[in-house]
Amino acid sequence: MTTPPKAVICDIEGTTSAIAFVKEILFPFAERALDGFLRAHGAEPAVVAILDQVRALAPGQDPAEALRGWMARDEKVTPLKALQGMIWREGFESGAIRGHLWPDVAPCLRAWAGAGVTLRIYSSGSVEAQKLLFGYSEAGDLTPLLSGFDDTRTGPKREAASYAAIARATGLPPREILFLSDVAEELDAAGAAGMQVCQLVRKADGTVESGRHPACATFPEVAARFGLPAPDEPRPA
Repeated sequence: MTTPPKAVICDIEGTTSAIAFVKEILFPFAERALDGFLRAHGAEPAVVAILDQVRALAPGQDPAEALRGWMARDEKVTPLKALQGMIWREGFESGAIRGHLWPDVAPCLRAWAGAGVTLRIYSSGSVEAQKLLFGYSEAGDLTPLLSGFDDTRTGPKREAASYAAIARATGLPPREILFLSDVAEELDAAGAAGMQVCQLVRKADGTVESGRHPACATFPEVAARFGLPAPDEPRPA
């Protein structure tokens, strides 16, 4: 029998949150707000640093046009993700956006954290964006439940070394960590690093089960399969 994990690392898009939320709400919001944001904040040191990174990665291109091109192709480019996070912050803080979570997610995260399970997020979206989504979620502020956040600065999500680095950050052996994602190639990499893995196959997102990994449709199914506490189980005193 598999040992219940002492830590759970969650992907976001397709795992805790609907793919449509990212594609149809967050991305268009950032695209619409880009020009105004750059006009208002383009001289601020943090934004200047991001634009310098954009120029280095896209020499000869206007930074705004380079950013729009990356947005259109959903490129996992660190300066783009960082700038999107800044734009989304304004949307979340104003109440224009609320972070979508599938209804089964927050009760399980609360149950797992209450039982002493370490919870982290690993997403291609920036740490800033991750904190906003969970801080301004439809289920309230869940950031106190989360002990860490990782993005592309940790490493690519399809490389085992990235998961080894996260394991070191948790202070746990990889075999005591469960990684949840809808993407089989990410699970391949986490498994190669020695982690337990599970594919989230949510019908509404159109995820196709790979057949290479354990698969569940909801977080309560994950809890049952991997020996984690269910939301209705009493928390330890």
